[in-house]
Amino acid sequence: MPKLTPGDQAPPFALKDQEGHTVRLADFQGQKLLLYFYPKADTPGCTKQACSVRDGREDLAVLGVAAVAISPDEPARQKKFDTKYGLGFPLLSDADHAVAEAYGVWGEKSMYGKKVKGIIRSSFLIEESGKIIQAWYKVKPEETVPQAKLALNI
Repeated sequence: MPKLTPGDQAPPFALKDQEGHTVRLADFQGQKLLLYFYPKADTPGCTKQACSVRDGREDLAVLGVAAVAISPDEPARQKKFDTKYGLGFPLLSDADHAVAEAYGVWGEKSMYGKKVKGIIRSSFLIEESGKIIQAWYKVKPEETVPQAKLALNI
């Protein structure tokens, strides 16, 4: 799957969040969006990343940036993750990984010395019209928000 680059149109999505509501890329038209993909709710790296986004949401909101996360987890698992850490932003379920594939983040990776298919932790900053401002593949959990701020020249 080819990787997205700045200027590319962000692939549309319509996925269920942790509350069972359908969230679409189109819902964020007119504002910037920090969209990130993570492998599995309530694991160390994913928790670090989600809490970093939670803690940076006020700064992002001031910049007109909303935050949304996507993983293959079912909405019930996303809900537990949200409740446990008070995340407060949409966690979307991409159980069939179709959206992950469209964004080029579903692929082979090494896990405990084995090659497996799964989410390659990545984040995307999307402009108001739906075009990619910046894409970070294999992003470190703690770099999701700082990289987005840097891309906005903050």
